[in-house]
Parts: sequence; structure tokens; C-alpha cells
Amino acid sequence: WARGVPGCGVSLGAGCSRGCGALPRMPGVPGCGVRCSPAGAPGALPPGGYRAWRERAARDPAGFWADVARGWLRWDSPFHTAWQPGDTAGSARWFLGGRLNVSVNCLDQHVEKSPNRVALIWERDEPGTAVHVTYRELQDLTCRLANTLKKYGIQKGDRVAIYMSVSPLSVAAMLACARIGAVHTVVFAGFSAESLAGRIMDSGCKAVITYNQGVRGGRTIELKATVDEAVKNCPSIKHVFVAQRTDNKVHMGDRDIPLEEEMTKADSTCIPESMDSEDVLFMLYTSGSTGKPKGIVHTQAGYLLYAALTHKYVFDYQQGDVFGCVADIGWITGHSYVVYGPLCNGATSVLFESTPVYPDPGRYWEVVQRLKINQFYGAPTAIRLLLNYGEEWVKKYDRSSLRVLGSVGEPINKEAWQWFYQVVGEGRCTLVDTWWQTETGGICIAPRPSEEEAEIVPAMAMRPFFGIVPVLMDENGEVIEGNDVSGALCIAQPWPGMARTIHGDHQRFIDAYFKAYPGAFAFIVLKEQTARVDHIKEELKTIVASKIAKYAVPDHILVVKRLPKTRSGKIMRRLLRKVITEQSSNMGDVTTLDDPSVVKEILDAYQKYKEKNSS
Repeated sequence: WARGVPGCGVSLGAGCSRGCGALPRMPGVPGCGVRCSPAGAPGALPPGGYRAWRERAARDPAGFWADVARGWLRWDSPFHTAWQPGDTAGSARWFLGGRLNVSVNCLDQHVEKSPNRVALIWERDEPGTAVHVTYRELQDLTCRLANTLKKYGIQKGDRVAIYMSVSPLSVAAMLACARIGAVHTVVFAGFSAESLAGRIMDSGCKAVITYNQGVRGGRTIELKATVDEAVKNCPSIKHVFVAQRTDNKVHMGDRDIPLEEEMTKADSTCIPESMDSEDVLFMLYTSGSTGKPKGIVHTQAGYLLYAALTHKYVFDYQQGDVFGCVADIGWITGHSYVVYGPLCNGATSVLFESTPVYPDPGRYWEVVQRLKINQFYGAPTAIRLLLNYGEEWVKKYDRSSLRVLGSVGEPINKEAWQWFYQVVGEGRCTLVDTWWQTETGGICIAPRPSEEEAEIVPAMAMRPFFGIVPVLMDENGEVIEGNDVSGALCIAQPWPGMARTIHGDHQRFIDAYFKAYPGAFAFIVLKEQTARVDHIKEELKTIVASKIAKYAVPDHILVVKRLPKTRSGKIMRRLLRKVITEQSSNMGDVTTLDDPSVVKEILDAYQKYKEKNSS
């Protein structure tokens, strides 16, 4: 691996002044082609393994990430400073002075070496109609779309909304924006016109890219009609680019542009814009506690590097694997582990357009068999749903290609974990329960990478990724030391993939992520009716104090009949926050609730609670 590392079989030239063993190429040597993996695979862990990398990343973050960035990414201009901590919270910057283009890293570098390697497998809603797209084909698609955007006045720094179902064209739309320096904001294609309009207005988008219709679970979704409704109140929108997912015609107005028709006229070569490492790559909106969505901002180099590195090491990605993340591109999971991470690594990434139960509950596993998927990354909500259908839908299909299973989106309960591991993975696949969120850019805590054969505890994320330094803090903001302690989980130092700000409101970014939250308010649902409600509340406070921490004891506990849940079973916590912050006049989009009448129930209960406690 490097000078001074026992067992290294690589003879370093005189020009190589150092070698930390943290790279697929030797650091600091222009044009160095040495591949230092004992197994011959770029990016394999060096002698010392996970522990050595983790300790170095914590001890010397600037040096660690500088070495990794030089070897992993293709730069137009090298950076002069790997990490600038900044003098205020949330002001860290990475790879200063460096310039690159994300689409070049995701496309061009692979087209040069393996143009016919499959980049995307589009698993369409209709079973058995998968479409394979090579890196050369995806580059062609991206460049034509990029030139079309430029033709209609979209340029560096402009914001573009993407409201599309999962497809190669939607991926090309993201990469086309990256190629010309435009900022994309992908909006999940199930959101309402109101939600779409809110995101467009907040970001000031100049254009929308959409489909005439979407197809999911055998149903047709009126995407263009939703866009038409949304942009009525969005004066910033100059053009709506409309692609055809179905053969059905839709209304085309004055600002509507038939996308494929324009792309056939466009050049298949588009010179990439050289971007500063800290230029904005994309914005992705998350629901805010006050109702106004937060436009989380991610930048070019740091985000891409972190997505690629976590994709490689958490999932043990090897060249030639078929990587199957079934998330929608409208979420951060789709951004990091369907698009940017896999494509930067030259992987074959699956685009899943359908649902886990269409046409039957065996859909996931039939796809695994047919596409020979090696890594499967899905959500606990879907796993719990499929568990209810029994084992026969799983065992009907050959899953021998699977090597790694992944869980994302929320904590996975032990029953679902065991079913996923024993039934789906046949007790032989590594199962990584991943902890992260939109703001982190990529996976922060997961069982892998780790020392070889290290234990994996069911339903636990367990180990911090390189550069992630977790600490526990008490109610006074002091770090808690020791093994048998509890507190608030915080991350002590920045990492390249973390968000930089909230669009248009940096103070909100500081307040939301770098300050303690005042007041914890708990909503509870009782399994049985009882007259001893006050006693139960006190018991709960005692349990929280002893099992979690005193600072976590709720100041208020409100008993309700039921909680606001989406049709997939997730609790819509932002509605609960709106109730207690008395923002109920602006609840935002509640169309995804299983039963919207629950909101009034909770409001009534809160009002009675308030009146009782104020008297």
C-alpha cells in the first residue's frame, strides 16, 4: 500500500513522497496509475482496515479527505485547501479552489474506459419490460437534454424543478442540470400541485421538466395536469419541458415544450461547465416543522465524494455488481444511492418505477431474480408490508445473487430485521441498517464497513462512517463520557457530504441543526381506556428519565386516540409540531394522510389540554 506499511507489494517511485494507504491511487502524484488494492479492486480497505481509516479521518480530517478526494474524483483544477472549518456553526467549506463537473465524474470518465457498460436498468412499472441504458447512451441523453435547456435560456445558477417518475430521462435531467451548472430541485412525483408550487416559488425555479403522465402500480398519474395547476401562481417559470411516458395526449400551452422532439434536434456533445467545489449542485426540500418546506442545499465536490465513498464501502460494491436501491429519485436516498453515488463509481444502478406489491407481493424478489441484483436497499415500511404476505412470495424466486441487504428511511424493528435477514437473505447476506438523512448527504452510521467478521447486532446501525465522529451530550450541552451512558446524539466535526444551508434562510439552518431544541411535547396512544391517565403519564416520564436521559423527559404529554399516519404507515410529525406551535391554520399538504380527519381529533384534544392547564 505505502511506504512503511508491512506486506505492501507496491514499489513506489522516487516522486511519491508519501502514501497513507487511503486511496485507489497514490496521493499527490499527478497521473499516478498505481492501483494499491491487494485484491486488485480500486478502493479496497488497506492494511489496518476500518479502524485505521476511521481513526485517521477523526484525527486528521483535512489530510484524510484531501487524499481521498484526489484519488476518487476527476478535477478540472486541483483544490488548494481540503477543509476550512469556518468561524461559525455551519460554515465549514471543503476542497477550496478545486473545480470539477459532477456529470463528467458520473459519465464521461466511464464512457472513456467502458462505454458499453450498463449504467442504468430501468425496471418499468410493467413487469418484464426492463430497459438497459449504457454509459454512452446516458451521456448522449444527458448532453442532448443539457443543450435543449441551454437553447431555452437555462444557464449556470438557474434553478430547475424536476417533477418526473423514476426513469433514465429523469436521471438525465438531473445530470444535464449538473453539466451546465444549473441547480436542480427534484420534487417527488406524488406531491400535490400546492406542494410543487411552494417548492418552485421558494427556490425561484426558471423551468420545470415533467412527463405527460406517470405510471405506478398499474395506475396512471396526471403529472402534466399537476404542473399546470402548480405553475399558475409561479411567475418565475418561463418554460415547461414535457416528455412522453405514455401515448396519451395532454394539453400543451404557450410555455410548454415537447422535450423529446427538441432533444432530437440537439447536439449530442455538450461542453461541461467547470464548477467550483462549493457551488450548489442541488436543493432538496424536506417538510418543515412550521409548515414551510426547507430547501436543503448540497454542493458539488463534497456531496459527490461522500455519496460515492459510502456507496462503495457500506454496500461492499464491486465492479460488475448490479446495485438495486428501490427509492424514488424524489428523496435523498434516490439522489445519493440511485444516481450520484453509483454512477460516480461506474456501477450498474436499478431504477425501480413500480411498487412492492404490483402486480403481486413478489415483485421485488422477481426483479432480484431476473436482474441478478447483488445489493438490495429498501425501506422498513415496505419490508413490514411484505412480511404480512408470508414467506411464499419470497421463496418463489431465486435470490442467490444477493450479497448485501440494506434498510433506510426509519428505524427497522427486530421482527422485520429478522424476516429480511433470514427469509429474504437466507441468513447469508450482510444486512446494513443505515442511519442518515437529507441533511447529511449520505450514510453516517451503519454496521459496515468494519473490521472483517465484526458482529452485526439486529436492528442497530452501530458504526460511524469515516469522518463521522458521534458524541453524546447532556442537557447542558456537555459531552458525556463512558460506556453505559445516554444523551443526545450529535456529530462533533464536519464532513464533506453535509448540507451547507437552507435556501434563502441560513439562520433557520443554524437554529434547526446547531442549537438545542427547547421543550420535548409527547403524543401517546393508549391500548386500552383507563381512568389512571395521570398516573401513566408520570410512569412514562420516569421511564424516559431512566432509559434515555433526564433532559429527554417530556414537558407535556397529550393522550390522543390515534396519530396522523400516511398510507404507508409513517407518522407525519410535522402536523403534531404545527398543533403545539399553534400553526394549525396552515397545515400544508395532508393529502398523503391515511385519514385526514385525525387532524381535527388531535386539535380538539390539544385545545382541551390547553384549557385545562391554563385554568
